[in-house]
Amino acid sequence: MAPVHHAALRPLVVALVVATLVAACSSPSDRGDDGASGDRSSSTTAGPGGSADPGAEPVPPEVVAHAADWPLPGRDHANSRAVPDSPITAATVDRLEVVWTAPLEGAGAYGNAATVPLILGDRILVQDLGSNVRVFDRETGELVWEHLVDEFQIGPNGVAVGWGHVYATRGMKAVTALDVETGEEQWTTELVDTPTAGIDIQPQVAAGLVLVSTVPISLEGQYTGGDRGTIKALSAATGEVVWQFDTVAGDDLWGDPEVNSGGGAWYPPAVDVEAGVVYWGIANPAPFPGTPDAPNGSSRPGPNLYTDSVVALDLHTGELLWHHQIFEHDLFDRDHVHTMLVPTDDGTLVVSAGKGGVVVASDPATGAERWRTEVGTHRNDELTELDGPTEIWPGTFGGIITPPAHADGVVYVATLNAPTELAPDQTSYIGSQIGTAPGEVAAVRASDGEVLWSTEVPGDPFGGATVVGDLVFTATFEGLIVALARDTGEIVWTHQATGGINGWPAVAGDLLVWPVGMGDPPALVAFRLGDDAG
Repeated sequence: MAPVHHAALRPLVVALVVATLVAACSSPSDRGDDGASGDRSSSTTAGPGGSADPGAEPVPPEVVAHAADWPLPGRDHANSRAVPDSPITAATVDRLEVVWTAPLEGAGAYGNAATVPLILGDRILVQDLGSNVRVFDRETGELVWEHLVDEFQIGPNGVAVGWGHVYATRGMKAVTALDVETGEEQWTTELVDTPTAGIDIQPQVAAGLVLVSTVPISLEGQYTGGDRGTIKALSAATGEVVWQFDTVAGDDLWGDPEVNSGGGAWYPPAVDVEAGVVYWGIANPAPFPGTPDAPNGSSRPGPNLYTDSVVALDLHTGELLWHHQIFEHDLFDRDHVHTMLVPTDDGTLVVSAGKGGVVVASDPATGAERWRTEVGTHRNDELTELDGPTEIWPGTFGGIITPPAHADGVVYVATLNAPTELAPDQTSYIGSQIGTAPGEVAAVRASDGEVLWSTEVPGDPFGGATVVGDLVFTATFEGLIVALARDTGEIVWTHQATGGINGWPAVAGDLLVWPVGMGDPPALVAFRLGDDAG
């Protein structure tokens, strides 16, 4: 099957969009650099005098009021993506039916929705890949208000809500705040330092802050030498930068700032609001695998901290508390970007995952690794250097690329089995051959990392994992929505959408809302349980 491409999977889309535009016009430590002792706060930089609102609630009042809905990107600050008390179950899922469809006009070549909507009371909020924000009536799907800017984003993106505002990224350069009732712009802050850096993330909100990150990719370039992803905490009230954390340790970009780049985050972090700690998953270093002058990443010797790591930061100051690097000196674009806080009988764990196809549990206080489990197909990804063209599984669009879920001490992940052929002396930012093999959904016990079951799904599951009742849902790039029994992994229900899917759903009660970004037209589709014919 010929390869197809995912709108939220930025390297390929950047390359293709840029071409189109041109045609048209380690162990946990407190080290501050790659293995050298240093001030652990050396990668934290104060902002331009901004400050969080000291009176702001740790959890936004809108999130508290609508906690039973889907008020945050991961539903809650633990990123559970779970509604275990939903009436949508194995016994009722056959009654799911489409009750309304709301168009998301302005589709690009790779769809128009790489996100999760939010559900708060009688409203549903969503952002498309033109940076446009729309609010729909929960019952009817009628448009309540829209804020249209038509500034392209690669994705993923999306909105957050708190303290009377809707927060969203705007284009590849800025974050904006809108009035939650009217959509009127309140402030906009540009965050990138170079033309070739960008922003692609759904904001997270906590403690009077809007948490986002830059990445070394924009419509004007990708992995340009010198670009480094930076986590930013903005005042929710004013948009001023309160603190920032450089995800590249040290000042010299691992020895060659003319060539090297990397880091940043693509997905909302998990937050322990009570403890005041935010857990981020960090993306890959570049160039990868290498260049003619510096094969196998030799322009960036060492582990390349803090790429492919989990970093724990003080929520209020951005101070680095600990880091745990999952992959040292990554050659294969193994973004480790998803973090969750998962309760177990022995206490809460930070569980993380990413494109390397591994699920990792870390101690939330120290970062010490508790266990590491592989899921999906792995071939040649253990290599630390290449001696010629080599097929790597999972490839650069493979592994756990979209958000996982957890409930009742079990973590659920959707995995792409998509290879990439890589050579030691060539950069390869284009992506994997998806459509090569079936994907998988797996259940991993959080206490010890044991895989309880793993089930093949037909297609490439770019729709994340979401716990709904006694089911776990995913969806594929080919447009198939799949529900599996949480206890056995058996596929119990499928639904063919009107187009491909590379977004993930929100759930509230018996309402399931899924962006179908590659539909004709792209749309937000709402399902509910119909009457029991029996």
